Amino acid sequence: MQRAVAPPPVYYADSAPPPPEPPVRGRLWRMLGWVSIGLSVVLVAGSLTAYGFWRRLDGQIDREDVGGRLGEHRPPKLNNSLNILMMGSDSRAGENARYGTEAGQRSDTTILLHISPGGQSAIGISFPRDSMVQMPPCKRKNGTTVPAQFGMINAAFSNGGPACTWRTIESLTKIHIDHYVEVDFAGFKRVVDALGGVEICVPRRIDDPKAELHLRAGRQTVRGDQALGYVRTRYVLGDGSDLDRIKRQQAFMASVVKKATDKGMLTDPGRTYDFLSAATKSIKADSGLTLSVMQKLAGSLGGMSAGKVRFVTVPVEAFPQDKNRVQFAQAAAEPLFRAVREDNKLPQPEPAAAPNKVQPVPPAQVRLGVYNASGTGGLAQRTADQLTERGFQVVKVGTARKPVPHTQILYGAGAERQAARVSIAVPGHQSRPWASAKPGYVYLVIGRDGATLRGLGPMVPKMAGEIRADRNICAPT
Repeated sequence: MQRAVAPPPVYYADSAPPPPEPPVRGRLWRMLGWVSIGLSVVLVAGSLTAYGFWRRLDGQIDREDVGGRLGEHRPPKLNNSLNILMMGSDSRAGENARYGTEAGQRSDTTILLHISPGGQSAIGISFPRDSMVQMPPCKRKNGTTVPAQFGMINAAFSNGGPACTWRTIESLTKIHIDHYVEVDFAGFKRVVDALGGVEICVPRRIDDPKAELHLRAGRQTVRGDQALGYVRTRYVLGDGSDLDRIKRQQAFMASVVKKATDKGMLTDPGRTYDFLSAATKSIKADSGLTLSVMQKLAGSLGGMSAGKVRFVTVPVEAFPQDKNRVQFAQAAAEPLFRAVREDNKLPQPEPAAAPNKVQPVPPAQVRLGVYNASGTGGLAQRTADQLTERGFQVVKVGTARKPVPHTQILYGAGAERQAARVSIAVPGHQSRPWASAKPGYVYLVIGRDGATLRGLGPMVPKMAGEIRADRNICAPT
């Protein structure tokens, strides 16, 4: 029988709640929905592999070479993930003239789509258009330069088009962006119609003549002008706030992804080609988004499901000089940016137990307490969230009164096999019995050396208000 050896004592402040997640607040976009087609293009492209079809689709994309306008000091490419900047344009040129007259062109929507290495998951990160930021100098197509300035983030698009927005987002996040996709009103409608409409859910009957929107209450499918009116309407749904509107529009994007990745859609070559043809006719992109890049992307994304796609908003706080503007809440935003920058490891298979070693139980049979003894706020909660997503029963999240140097995995009587499972999930830290532990329980005590889960870089943390593409569309957002 193995003799229980008491490790160095660790003192816990069990009554202390884990640090709260920073709230997501502030003004968000007016017209978020139509950029969802860019995401849909990425997620369903893997179902079409014939080279001739690819060539036809490739020829329909309107491309622009922006490489010479991105500056010399760009963030380094740290991993094999893919970052695509998606922008919704409110241009009134051409087919968009029916939606009114507006001088110039603006980006009312800016989303950074991050696809993890190997196409394991995707996250769309929204940047509030009213965010006050420092913008770098930008070159225009005509060769003139717009000087660096401080202002609303969507001014970057007006100053220098997609290249200026691209450069601004890179300077703010230090994330290397690979490509951009731009969509306008008419393009949005074409793609929604090619999907056969998108399902939405509204709490009551809607009649908004200004947005040309007339909807019955409940679950329904919208197309064309009805879909565009739904994502554009401002005051007839919810409380009229930007926060309420962004949740509704992100829910619309989630429905687009869910429809585009539906098995019936992906197994019908005709429907798939019609959809992709409509999409490629509706977008503008950088010249680097070539046929070979699209084929490589399609191969890596073929198995992604809607449940692996989520939408979040960069955390913001009130801008002190103007109550109608916001600024990034850096303490909450930087962990999100860092996780995207360093998402550099593919999930790896768990090693089999060696002969004569303890056989681990499944994660669902592990009752686990996670404690932060590193002196870094929020680490226990973030690690607990990751372990919960992997199926562990996290029953307690706490903070130690004093920091400890090394991460420990401790277990009570009868929990040796459960501790073995935790040791697999958090490699580099052997488990050991603890006489004072509660029988049947395991304790992960995170020291100053941290705790990295197997096969993952810093996981993109859960964000308040995030929406997954496989959600129930009638559930509250």
